Amino acid sequence: MRRFSWINATALTLGFAFLYLPILILMIYSFNASKLVTVWAGFSTKWYGELLSNETFLDAAWVTLRVAFFSSTLATVLGTMAAYVLVRMGRFGGRSLFSGMIYAPLVMPEVITGLSLLLLFIGIGLDRGVFTVILAHTTFTMCYVSVVVSSRLVSFDRDLEDAALDLGATRAQAFFYVTLPVIAPAVISGWLLAFTLSLDDLVIASFTAGPSATTLPIRIFSAVRLGVSPEINALSTLMISAVAVGVITVSLITKRSAIKRAEDAHKASA
Repeated sequence: MRRFSWINATALTLGFAFLYLPILILMIYSFNASKLVTVWAGFSTKWYGELLSNETFLDAAWVTLRVAFFSSTLATVLGTMAAYVLVRMGRFGGRSLFSGMIYAPLVMPEVITGLSLLLLFIGIGLDRGVFTVILAHTTFTMCYVSVVVSSRLVSFDRDLEDAALDLGATRAQAFFYVTLPVIAPAVISGWLLAFTLSLDDLVIASFTAGPSATTLPIRIFSAVRLGVSPEINALSTLMISAVAVGVITVSLITKRSAIKRAEDAHKASA
């Protein structure tokens, strides 16, 4: 067994510092009393109060949450269906083309995706707004859901489905009562990944959003171009805290589920 040397410790420390030190500095300066983000003038929470009274940021945050929720939900449904077809339907005509179209957004530059969607919406006469942003985000997040769910379906024990079919269940019943509960962690992970990607997207949203559908990343980018304000630091801190709470919550739920499954397996074997 290799020992944890000082070289490994140094490399690990530098790596974590490179990743998380800027975030820590941002969070600290969100409590800065000064309007200048580079000059510390004492502890204050006034920027959080001003942020909560800033209708511009609040409206953008509400638009972003709506877009992320609906696009991730739609992407999860479509991505799960696509993954099921790719894994379970075997070889069929056009399978290579279908899989290529599913996975293309993974390697396609976001500028190209955003521009092509913009030209599509203009060509069909669809006004840009919340609906077009939802469609755009569904397009590029669906492939991520498909990859996550496909990896789980590949390792899924199909004998469970066969047993349900032998007991009289239909294909649909076997999927919803046997397959879906087993692959549910992958489906939830895909939804969370799609939700996060939608929250973070700037490039595609900037092409497909209209004046009435300004998302939070677009609003932040526009504000930062004029200079970083303490409100941006406060907003970023709130977003980081929300993500951290979500990750910890999901981790705890997953850990409890794993412990419960282990206990049930132990009781069944006993």
